[in-house]
Amino acid sequence: NSVQLLWVNLVTDGPPATALGFNPADINIMKKAPRKQDESLITGWVFFRYMVIGIYVGLATVGIFIYWYTGFAHTDGHTLVSFEQLTHWHQCPTWENFSVANFEGLDFSKNPCHYFTDGKVKASTLSLSVLVVIEMLNALNALSEDGSLVQMPPWVNPWLILAIIGSIGMHMVILYIPFMTQIFSIAPLDYTEWMLVLKFSIPVIIIDEILKFVGRMFTERELKQRLKEE
Repeated sequence: NSVQLLWVNLVTDGPPATALGFNPADINIMKKAPRKQDESLITGWVFFRYMVIGIYVGLATVGIFIYWYTGFAHTDGHTLVSFEQLTHWHQCPTWENFSVANFEGLDFSKNPCHYFTDGKVKASTLSLSVLVVIEMLNALNALSEDGSLVQMPPWVNPWLILAIIGSIGMHMVILYIPFMTQIFSIAPLDYTEWMLVLKFSIPVIIIDEILKFVGRMFTERELKQRLKEE
């Protein structure tokens, strides 16, 4: 949904991105070797890190959508379908004896194929929420280039904490104010669904912590090598 993406890019991401400008210096900044004159700003390792995180963001956002349709047995009563059915939903009119349960006021008795169009509101909401939460967690990852969140906890930049709270608050506005849900074609999430969002989002912290650890090893090795050369 273009309106959802516009909201994420212009509203939700804005405050954390601005607050990152108030980050303190890395605690190990003086232990890093000076950047070489001909060294690229985006090194191969930095590009690899961004690529890994970006791939995970994409997988998590699409993955929760798929999981809602294929494996998330929730109390709302929505029907689970196979992955093959989901990926070939456009062939639904040709399926024999295909039926789905009505849920949350949606009636699919006349045309069960509308389950993949009109019925995707909750799945889309989960994807949007994962994208928002992951961006907030990525903002925490950006507190330091190589430093762990244990070394540089979130409260070293209180402006970032306020920005994240504000962004999550704005996301709550479009989730739980009825006329806003209609504008953005989304639906409110309950506690179980929020826990699912967190399960898909939190691994981005773990992945980046591992990458930062490897990055610190590279930095220490490079520093030792330069000291030997001098």
